[in-house]
Amino acid sequence: MRPSADAAPYQAAPWLPGRHAQTIWPLLIKGPLPRYRRERWETPDGDFIDLDWIDGMPGTPCVALFHGLEGSSRSHYARRLMHAAAQRGWHGVVVHFRGCSGEPNRLPRGYHSGDSAEIGWILRRLRDIGHPALFAAGVSLGGNALLKWLAEQGAAAADVVDAAASVSAPLDLAAANLSLSSGFNLVYARHFLRTLIPAARAKARRFPGRFDLRRAESARTLRDFDDAVTAPLHGFLGADDYYARSSAGPLLAAIRAPTLLLHAANDPFLPRSALPRPESLPAAVTLEIHRQGGHVGFVHNALPGRIDWMPQRLLAHFSGQRPEFGRMR
Repeated sequence: MRPSADAAPYQAAPWLPGRHAQTIWPLLIKGPLPRYRRERWETPDGDFIDLDWIDGMPGTPCVALFHGLEGSSRSHYARRLMHAAAQRGWHGVVVHFRGCSGEPNRLPRGYHSGDSAEIGWILRRLRDIGHPALFAAGVSLGGNALLKWLAEQGAAAADVVDAAASVSAPLDLAAANLSLSSGFNLVYARHFLRTLIPAARAKARRFPGRFDLRRAESARTLRDFDDAVTAPLHGFLGADDYYARSSAGPLLAAIRAPTLLLHAANDPFLPRSALPRPESLPAAVTLEIHRQGGHVGFVHNALPGRIDWMPQRLLAHFSGQRPEFGRMR
């Protein structure tokens, strides 16, 4: 039976109140990098992606992580999830979206929130490696893209992944971008734009005329950037068309593979009103909305805090443990 939206609350760090502190603090306590092994794969359309691996014991599962906007294997959640998998002796891999591994990709296109086709070929190739189980996790943007793929595949997704999980996915992209367009939340938008705009400038030099560089350079919100760059590079009519066609929220009822949706009610990136109601979800989907946690934060324990609760919750889900694991202290 699926728990209610507020079931299994985790113990938030009492000394770190508020959505913004809970979102930003993990950047300061992200911990050391795992000992990654990098591998490059050629894409079906002549581009490449880079994957950072941790090698587990023979005969153990593999956890594949799809990162968030401008994330990488260096992101705090990637480090902690890969460390947690390594502690179990499992294999782990952080899949870099195109252009996110430290080297520009070859083609004009990059990555976006609804790129379920990209998720699909990667997961199928990972499945072909032959691990006894393949678990897929997606964080923020990567979570939305993974959920969209799961919904589009329906029952067929279970032939590829044994279980899946998303963390802080922007299920309604229009609502998420509206949230990031005013007030303190503009700090997050400007943080992303500090890398997105230079990357767009470099891409415009290599592929002139593919988008309006002046509009890209004048972007003040993520919606401005998506309208100027993301949409035209990936076949959308504009930001509104991109958000409408890429949001995973309206598709969740089609998911049939065992899937955990993990969110915080105080996530500054997505209003709670945009989160699904438990009764609207299929039996395969477990929804956990914790009262606190911020965006991909979930800090717990005494100062300076720990950020290993979320990775352990995902691994518990992958191991088939009950949702009550979320009550860990």
